[in-house]
Amino acid sequence: MTTENAGLAKKLGYTNVRAFLDGIPAWIKEGYPVYASYEFVAKGNIVLLDLRKDGAAIEGRIPRAVVVPYSTLEKRANDIPRNAPVVLYSDNEEEVLNAYQDLLDDGFKNVSLVPGNYKGWVDWQYGVIVKGPIFSNEIRWVRQLGKGEVSVDEFRKATKGELPDVFVIDARTDEEIAEFGIFTNTVNIPLDEIPKRLNEIPKGKRIFVHCSTGARADLAYHELVKNGYDVKFLLLDITDPECDCEIIKPKLN
Repeated sequence: MTTENAGLAKKLGYTNVRAFLDGIPAWIKEGYPVYASYEFVAKGNIVLLDLRKDGAAIEGRIPRAVVVPYSTLEKRANDIPRNAPVVLYSDNEEEVLNAYQDLLDDGFKNVSLVPGNYKGWVDWQYGVIVKGPIFSNEIRWVRQLGKGEVSVDEFRKATKGELPDVFVIDARTDEEIAEFGIFTNTVNIPLDEIPKRLNEIPKGKRIFVHCSTGARADLAYHELVKNGYDVKFLLLDITDPECDCEIIKPKLN
C-alpha cells in the first residue's frame, strides 16, 4: 500500500514524497528494530517480556510483563507462542537489541520493542508500574479475534473445501502468487481489483479474504462490508506454521 499512500500524500499537497517500497518486512530482514506504541504495550494482546535481572523487576515493572532475564531467553524461547506479538524491554539498549535479533533469528516474525525501554515507559505520562514479589513467570497467551477476523481453524477448513458456503479471496498480487503459490479452493482477486470485480463475488456466500499478513485483507474486508457482503478476514502471516493450508504452486510457462 506504500505507493497508494504516497499518491494520497501528493493529492493532499505534499511535494517531497518518497516511498520505501520494500516496507517493514525488508526493514526487519536487515535487522533494524521496530517499536510498539505505548498504547499497544498497555492494552494489546501481547506477550510482554522484561529482560532485566530478577531484582530489577521486583523494584518496578510494566503491568502484565513476564520476567525472562536475557541470560535465560534462549532456554525460554519454546515457551513463547510463535504467533503472538512479542514486545521486549530492558534497561540495557544493547541487550534488548540482541534479544530482538535472537528471536528473529529463531523464526519469530512479530517482535517489537518498548520505546525507550523501561525508562521510556516510566517517563510516559500514563506509564504505571507494579512492584513487589513475582509469583509466576509462566507465559500465557490466547489469540483474541478482533472485529471482522476469521479464526485460523475456520479459514483452514474453508481452504480444504469443508465449508461449502464460503468463498475465499486471495487479495495478493499476481507476482506474489507466482512466488508463493495459492491456497486450494481460493480465488485470486488483488486488493485494487476488488471494486471492479464485485460481480465475481457471490452475495449468497460468506466471504473470507486473506493477503500475506492481513493488512490488505483488512482493507478488502471494509470494502466488501461497504458493498453488503458477509465477510471476514484473516489477520496472520500466511508463512506462519499455524496457517498450514495446502498450497498449489502455479505452473511455469
